[in-house]
Amino acid sequence: MIEYDKIVIGSSLSAVLYAFNNKYPIFFAEERRPFRFDYFEPALDLSCLKIPGAAKSLTTFEGKKKVGVAKELLWERLLFLLSLDGKVPLSNMCHNIRYADDSIICSNEYSKIAEIKFNECFYFGDSAGFGFTKEKVLANRRYVCYDYIAFHRGGKHDIDHIMTQDDFINETWFYSSDRIDGKTPVKDACARSILTEEQLIDFNFSETMARFKVVNEMEKRGMKSVFNGYSPTGRPKYYKFKTSTIERQKRCLQEEDCIESDNLKVAQASEYELLTELKEASFQYNQFLDNL
Repeated sequence: MIEYDKIVIGSSLSAVLYAFNNKYPIFFAEERRPFRFDYFEPALDLSCLKIPGAAKSLTTFEGKKKVGVAKELLWERLLFLLSLDGKVPLSNMCHNIRYADDSIICSNEYSKIAEIKFNECFYFGDSAGFGFTKEKVLANRRYVCYDYIAFHRGGKHDIDHIMTQDDFINETWFYSSDRIDGKTPVKDACARSILTEEQLIDFNFSETMARFKVVNEMEKRGMKSVFNGYSPTGRPKYYKFKTSTIERQKRCLQEEDCIESDNLKVAQASEYELLTELKEASFQYNQFLDNL
């Protein structure tokens, strides 16, 4: 058994920020990596963590959209520094966590790997955690879904982002394809939707229909696939876009209520508040940052 005074449960950006700012050990079974295309405001300065300013512009049909550092980059840097400081003792080896009075039992798919005793635990949510939340069924759960789409034809264009007013495919990001080695002008897409449980099993909201709608949104805005010569009347012709599904990722938007007790708390700190404390907290990690 390992003993700590205070620990953090969860792996969201807020959980990692809270653990970093307070130098608390962090444990998680579910990896809640920030979405690849979530960005901070361009003005946010993260030089205290040796993260250079990376303000860039996304090309949209409404003009240039300025964004700052990707949230995923900060999440990775904080977990790296916490690991160097011995504050992520189980890394990603834990597959489920069970709360038991003044301790947590951490297990992989085969057996228990650790028992952690604590005086106070700050809970940020973990879908593979048991005993932390009230046993109830949430009505009409809503999920955020990310559909990754490969373009085998028509992936060369200048557009980075499309926004719509629909819950199904309300945002689409285009990025240099990961399927092709090196920096390529061919772009694949990631489309975001907000769906209910019923919609998740409805073909009209499936990965296939997501592909079709992304292409439809592109064509509505005048985007074309590969040039295919001219018609007898002299009009330019274009091949149809050719796509396939890479994967769908989804996560429930609603968190179940935590059962708070004397030693189990929900940290009352917003992401904004945690970011304002980051510069001062980073001084505690200078022994590592000086070597980056």
